[in-house]
Amino acid sequence: MKRIVLFALSMLMISPAMMAKKKAPAPEPAAEIHWITSIDELQAKMQQNPKKVYVDVYTNWCGWCKKMEATTFQNPDVIKYINLNFYAVRLDAERQDVIHYLGKEYRFEPERRMNGFAYELLKNVPGGNISYPTSVIMLENFQSPTPIPGYMTVGQLETILTYFGDNTFKHQQWPEHQKTYKPSWDHGAAPDMTPPAGH
Repeated sequence: MKRIVLFALSMLMISPAMMAKKKAPAPEPAAEIHWITSIDELQAKMQQNPKKVYVDVYTNWCGWCKKMEATTFQNPDVIKYINLNFYAVRLDAERQDVIHYLGKEYRFEPERRMNGFAYELLKNVPGGNISYPTSVIMLENFQSPTPIPGYMTVGQLETILTYFGDNTFKHQQWPEHQKTYKPSWDHGAAPDMTPPAGH
């Protein structure tokens, strides 16, 4: 009986010490979007774990592309949401290399001044005018590429990303989502909407 009492007392003394242990700190959120620049890598990841895709189609000379990279894509809420819900791809529309995608080969097309893969993603842009930057959202397994042209603020991008990322598109039309969605991400200071040099 004495042993049972001693054991119980020792457990009572150990329990507070165990409970006082600090929990391991939560991992720091990523400081940047995990961009994929290899279409081969994207396809391999999609085979392993199907996920939606966010494509930032840009060019090196595009001032609004650089502005979006320096502002919207630096927002911690944007970074966290994209990394969690999408494969993020940066695609230079004017890249000169050959891209192999879903069994097809895409090359730079001088007459269009863009890679054929970029054209494939952007050919159905609303209004028919290809411009940069353009965001393209694809569902799992590269379904339904949806090009959305233009620079976007954090609030604008949040509305679009959550529409697809939260699967709202499955039960609500886009115009209704635009009207009813209440952005909740920290948008920071109001963005400077002065056009970049050359625009």
